[in-house]
Amino acid sequence: MKTHIGIAGAGFAGAVLARELVESGKFRVTMFDERPHVAGNCHTERDEETGVMVHQYGPHIFNTSREDVWDYVNRWGKFEPFVNRVKAHTAKGVFSLPINLLTINQFFQRCMGPAEARDFVGGLADESIKEPRSFEDQAMKFLGRDFYMNFFYGYTKKQWGVEPSKLPASILKRLPVRFNYDDNYYNQKYQGIPVSGYTEIVKRILDHHDIDVRLGMRLEPERKRDFDHVFWSGPMDGFYNFQHGRLGYRTLKFERFVETGDYQGNPVINYCEETVPFTRIAEHKHFTPWETHEKTVCFKEYSALCGEKDTPYYPLRMNDDKDLLERYVKMAEQEPNVTFIGRLGTYRYLDMHVVIGESLDLAKICLEKESSQWPKFSAHPLS
Repeated sequence: MKTHIGIAGAGFAGAVLARELVESGKFRVTMFDERPHVAGNCHTERDEETGVMVHQYGPHIFNTSREDVWDYVNRWGKFEPFVNRVKAHTAKGVFSLPINLLTINQFFQRCMGPAEARDFVGGLADESIKEPRSFEDQAMKFLGRDFYMNFFYGYTKKQWGVEPSKLPASILKRLPVRFNYDDNYYNQKYQGIPVSGYTEIVKRILDHHDIDVRLGMRLEPERKRDFDHVFWSGPMDGFYNFQHGRLGYRTLKFERFVETGDYQGNPVINYCEETVPFTRIAEHKHFTPWETHEKTVCFKEYSALCGEKDTPYYPLRMNDDKDLLERYVKMAEQEPNVTFIGRLGTYRYLDMHVVIGESLDLAKICLEKESSQWPKFSAHPLS
């Protein structure tokens, strides 16, 4: 008799894990998702008016340096190469992101080479900041006030809803500047977008006789006894009915508009000025340059504090959230036959390639060990 697995959430975290388990022949999976579609926040579908393939919950460009992850997604669909070249709309003009040699020379109206630019930017840094304690400190220490105020201050304040001086320095993990003309937003070895969209990829992953997908249905936590083991990719606090309070998230709101031809000439333009209410505009026809469309569909993106009925996107992880998270983690560590996975289940900001990699890694552990030894988390939330 096959071990019966329940999975909450039909995004990449649950789908990859489900497929890996059932292919062993030892498991059968019942998967639940409250939404009417699979793929979670990576959901894509054709826009009825324009025919453009739209990333319904914001742009997703697949990028990874893990060869096994790249091979895995290509097993389920064709990926076309795609280089994400983001532009920044600032009070001083439009520039390339990440900040690179072209950005530096254009912003300061100079003609510097790499070595000269490195010295120049070094001279802009606030040397009085020895140990950065906030996002603002980190930016000021490495980039100076001009870059910080024009590229980071307004955008970050809109994105997170707080002053950057209140955000941890870890959000700006590395120096966001290149001293060459490379304007590729990512540094990963493999980068692309699936020709048929992400939803079709997930559908193919879930197309197995031992996977039963139930859309428009929630796996209620009290139903965990119906299964030999449950993998939970919903919010961790939601599993416990928010009994200690709600963890903080940011959500996104999208304002759709349609134009004829090419609206902005680029897939994504960030609007860095605090006075502009939205954070960026995404023009989705540019995510499929192999297609041709007469009309174009764009979305202005607004960031807001996540309410009870909103879709959670980014975990805030402020000090109060971390204290609350510790309480839920202690409960989860004692939870029998439940593993918390994915962005929401482990309350971490994760790109989809990381989610897929963690699910592949978790599946290997589960296939090698007895279920009583399965991890409580795909990766520990407090690590």
